[in-house]
Amino acid sequence: MDARNDMLRAVRNRRDGFSLEQAFYTDPEFYKLDLDLIWYRDWLFVGHDCELPKPGSYITAQVGDYPVLIVRDAKGEIRAFHNSCRHRGSRVCSAEKGTVAKLVCPYHQWTYELDGRLLFARQMAKGFDASQFGLKPVAIERVAGYMFICLSDTPADFAAARTLIEPYLLPHRLAEAKVAFESTIVENGNWKLVWENNRECYHCAGNHPELCKTFPEAPTVTGVQGAESDPEIVAHWAKCEAAGLPSQFRIDAHGQYRATRVPLLRDAVSYTMSGRRAVKKNLSDSVSTDRIGSMLLYHYPTTWNHILGDHAVTFRVLPISATETQVTTKWLVHKDAVEGVDYDLAELTHVWTETNDQDRRIVEENAFGIKSPAYEPGPYSEDHEGGVMQFVEWYCNFIEPRLTGEDRALKNAA
Repeated sequence: MDARNDMLRAVRNRRDGFSLEQAFYTDPEFYKLDLDLIWYRDWLFVGHDCELPKPGSYITAQVGDYPVLIVRDAKGEIRAFHNSCRHRGSRVCSAEKGTVAKLVCPYHQWTYELDGRLLFARQMAKGFDASQFGLKPVAIERVAGYMFICLSDTPADFAAARTLIEPYLLPHRLAEAKVAFESTIVENGNWKLVWENNRECYHCAGNHPELCKTFPEAPTVTGVQGAESDPEIVAHWAKCEAAGLPSQFRIDAHGQYRATRVPLLRDAVSYTMSGRRAVKKNLSDSVSTDRIGSMLLYHYPTTWNHILGDHAVTFRVLPISATETQVTTKWLVHKDAVEGVDYDLAELTHVWTETNDQDRRIVEENAFGIKSPAYEPGPYSEDHEGGVMQFVEWYCNFIEPRLTGEDRALKNAA
């Protein structure tokens, strides 16, 4: 079987407004194509500047078969490298995060400077040229406290994404925040199922009692359609923009990334059971008002975000296999906020900890049913699942020219 042709056929024969064929959610060969054509070629959210507070601070991530290392060098610059020693390939840093003076491979102690240069390789042959064996770099871009990497040797231009995203993020000064808590869960479902579940609130009333205390279920909030005709949202945009906060719904031409600001329910100002703020200090000294709702930021395929007046909740999606996905959630607060004084950690994290676990169970039950030989694509709700339809449309439109090689031909012609 030729998986590429099978996927291309399935994409071209897809029925609009319906879920994808079974293989997109279960087939290891389709999953490999997802990795090769999307995950290994596009910009991926990996973490926040504030996680690297000083020279030698690092975090690691695994993207498919690629282990990646992100580190702040001695001059304060943030760099990304393939986390593979140039000697025999061992991982240089195996921990999820840490701080080091130099990057030292634990296998044979090859030692790298924080900028990737090889400094020391003991007992190598005469004439060995260390300058030829530095760590291989990975493209990295930073925007208003967010770090994106691209594994491609010829990364796409990030300028358009920066232009759209940066004005929405800058007032929140996330580069100067701190991570109060983070959690990582594995959902036993394909990464596209994780995203499809995220892109609608059709399921919220029956599954998310904690989130539904503050977050609206309205499709104008959770989807991509109709926000401009919702008077409550339009009024919210006007109020926030008058306070200097870009708020109106914006989406790029290909539907890959978007940003907007939405109101919370009634008088809620934060994701807590009471709706009251979870952190006494505002997330940013640049934002003086509580009533800003939530700034929603999405960037396929790796991140969705909720940024409020008192804290931010950011999510990172990474594929593990055709039927496993890692979801990492981070709660960011003002850099000077003190746990136990300015916030109670349990209150801060409760709503999304519960919601994440509920979503995990939903995705896993969805994945379990899709494995049935009886499964066939079903219709989405036009009223409530416009966001899901938009995601599936993006995925198919994004991957089709890559399956045919048309995207590279156009790029070479340009």
